[in-house]
Amino acid sequence: MRNKPPEMIAASPQGTVPVMVFPDGEIIEESLEVMHWARNKNDPEEWLTQLHDGRRDIDLLIAENDGPVKDNLDRYKYPNRYNVSDPVPYRNHGLKFLNKLNSRLVKTPYLSGNVFSFADAAIVPFIRQFANNDRKWFDALDLSGVQLWLRDILESDRFLRVMEKYTVWENGAEEPIFPPS
Repeated sequence: MRNKPPEMIAASPQGTVPVMVFPDGEIIEESLEVMHWARNKNDPEEWLTQLHDGRRDIDLLIAENDGPVKDNLDRYKYPNRYNVSDPVPYRNHGLKFLNKLNSRLVKTPYLSGNVFSFADAAIVPFIRQFANNDRKWFDALDLSGVQLWLRDILESDRFLRVMEKYTVWENGAEEPIFPPS
């Protein structure tokens, strides 16, 4: 992301990913919104049903992750960008969330129960970033549920498929097709 295309910055001046630009001019630039858009287009694992089956606790967990947890993660990972002299308090806020996740994950393999769900897909990228910021510290934590959950997801075929690297798109290049055939 060091060489962001000017078209991306024009569409989304904040310069974060993902950014989806539609022919009608609509722009979606938040991960959770992209997930909802994609799920509304195709929901083979019935994630839409999972979100509407009375699981308010899961909705709240996703909202907490996408709000205060992400804000603290950004300040922990990028203290210079946020003029933070000590990122440890932000890491500690994140640790509270990790403990909350761990209390669920010591009981079930995934956040919503026994199957990978929308909640896992929404939250795992942030936990991966949190863990990778100081892997030695993260691995030493007493969070067996979170650590097993993260490892299992990162080693899964599902994750490995979505993390495939693609050529960076440039203006005038052929539009990529996902998934590739």
